Amino acid sequence: MQQMNSEQLVALLKTRLGESRFTYQFDKKYDKLRLNHTKLGHGMELSLPGILTKYNEKKDAAITEVVYTIEQTFSAMELEKEQGFSSSTQIYPVIRATSYPQSSKEGHAFITTEHTAETRIFYALDLGRTYRFIDESMLEALRLTVEQIREMARFSVKQLPVTYKKDEVSGNLFYFVNANDGYDASRILNDSFLKEMRAQIEGDMTVSVPHQDVLIIGDIRNETGYDVLAQMTMHFFTVGTVPITSLSFIYEDGELEPIFILAKNRVKKEKEES
Repeated sequence: MQQMNSEQLVALLKTRLGESRFTYQFDKKYDKLRLNHTKLGHGMELSLPGILTKYNEKKDAAITEVVYTIEQTFSAMELEKEQGFSSSTQIYPVIRATSYPQSSKEGHAFITTEHTAETRIFYALDLGRTYRFIDESMLEALRLTVEQIREMARFSVKQLPVTYKKDEVSGNLFYFVNANDGYDASRILNDSFLKEMRAQIEGDMTVSVPHQDVLIIGDIRNETGYDVLAQMTMHFFTVGTVPITSLSFIYEDGELEPIFILAKNRVKKEKEES
């Protein structure tokens, strides 16, 4: 089957999004598409290779995801322009890769907190079907300090419902949190939930946030479990709309430590000692 190229993808996006609200600038050299909203005067850039990779795997579902994200992003901008925003809006923490931009297109620094070597915490105003990252220029309008924003987010993430699906692979257990509310990965910040899981896990407890819409907790009981986990997180990282990290973490004594190949040797060593 012939694969879609960038020009075909741009044409498809034009068809799906229409040309009345947006102007389109295709940068062939850097393989990017710039969309500009004609009324708002704002735009966004899309990296086409990433979308094409997802299209070749998920077909039309990948295009539907991209179109939905674009429409919700601009809908949030339209809502903000009409109504502004206030401190009564719910604030949540959002996990992103450390490589994620730390300032807005306008050059305003986002409010962030260090998390791990792989991840950083951003803070978002919940706008219903989408959210808006809080930057320094918004603090005055919100009438909040940075510490108040962090405290509100810490409280909010603990109120999110936590349900999961359980799967067993080669004697290892995996728990998948996937509420699809935009804050699945954020639940890694719910200390109470992680401690509850630790209490019922028999092997090594691992925590993974390969993309925004999933949190994977592993009960790793043998060497094979680490191989399964590595393959699983790489798959989720590749297909996720907003990838975060393919690396997983060991959760121990309330701390998250990145897993490297040495983690497999821990299981082996513990077996020899027991």
